[in-house]
Amino acid sequence: MKMRMITAGLAMLGSVAASLVVGQAAHADTTICEKYGSTTIQGGKYVVINNVWGSDAQQCINVTNTGFTVTQAGHNKAQNGAPASYPAVYAGCHYANCSSGSGLPLAVSDSQFNTVQTSVSMTYPGSGIYDAAYDIWFDPTPRRDGQNTGAELMVWLNHTGSVQPVGSKVGTVNLAGATWDVWFGNTGWNVVSYVRTSPTNSINFAVRTFFDDMANRGYAQRSWYLTSVQAGFEPWVGGAGLAVNNFSYSIGGVVQSPSPSPTVSPTGGNGNGGGACRVSYSKNEWQGGFTGDVTVTNTSSSPVNGWNVGFSFPNGQRITGSWNADVTQSGSSVTARNLSYNGSIPAGGNVSFGFQGTWSGSNGNPTGFTLNGTRCS
Repeated sequence: MKMRMITAGLAMLGSVAASLVVGQAAHADTTICEKYGSTTIQGGKYVVINNVWGSDAQQCINVTNTGFTVTQAGHNKAQNGAPASYPAVYAGCHYANCSSGSGLPLAVSDSQFNTVQTSVSMTYPGSGIYDAAYDIWFDPTPRRDGQNTGAELMVWLNHTGSVQPVGSKVGTVNLAGATWDVWFGNTGWNVVSYVRTSPTNSINFAVRTFFDDMANRGYAQRSWYLTSVQAGFEPWVGGAGLAVNNFSYSIGGVVQSPSPSPTVSPTGGNGNGGGACRVSYSKNEWQGGFTGDVTVTNTSSSPVNGWNVGFSFPNGQRITGSWNADVTQSGSSVTARNLSYNGSIPAGGNVSFGFQGTWSGSNGNPTGFTLNGTRCS
């Protein structure tokens, strides 16, 4: 059984130290070798931390404007114990070290929580023992400092060797377009880990996708607060070459950094606000129900001021609710219109919205996306 932290007190000691060693405002290719050193990128939108809390071996990271690379790591930890570190990039607050403009802490009961979206793309070396994972924190209070005592949500994209999450396996679930083993343990707070059964180096998902499953299992409360969204690595042996190439976090459809290439990429249209566009669609599905998330990128050279996105469902799906857009449906045809706060899509920018619906028989992806009447394919 893997333990991320030996005790809550040790976790507090290490992370408090992390908050005391804060680097200068980031420039591209900033090197951090201090155990608890950190810096900011993209004008403070994200914080990057070295966070060597479980090892005396030196670890260095090279910080870029979109992520970081572990350049040196001489770790050699037993695989049945705690990892050496958690170098990561995050939005939100970690022991009083807060990024700017994240909107966190945020009550889960706030409608804005449904709009929190994140993505990451990673590079893995050919050697070393590690996991590559999101670490998403929840607290019963809007905590900005100290140890969170609600739940730690981990989303494992990949792992090597014999390392395992905290606790024991309690189930398997299909979420965010993949299958995940679910692990549960407690180290003074609940630790719920979703381990992807087929490794990947990139993901794009709504935080509520995993939180809803965690809450439905009784491991989290909807009265809690989201405090940070972190993505990085837990190395046991080695670690050099692990890299976050690109990390993004958004709330209310406002994306805070460039994200990886979308999974669906129709193009076309004119450049006069009508809009050449690119679309990505992801869904979280269960028997008879689902949620869908749509991101539309304006690939034209002109801004879009006021938008409606059209598409069609192939299998008779019905929409029952939505967020970040006014969504209406007539037969198989769906139209999503902007709300008062997100009507503008700058050239090269994007907007996201989502919906909940029902299905029977099959639940194929929507087709025929248009932006203001102009086909995106």
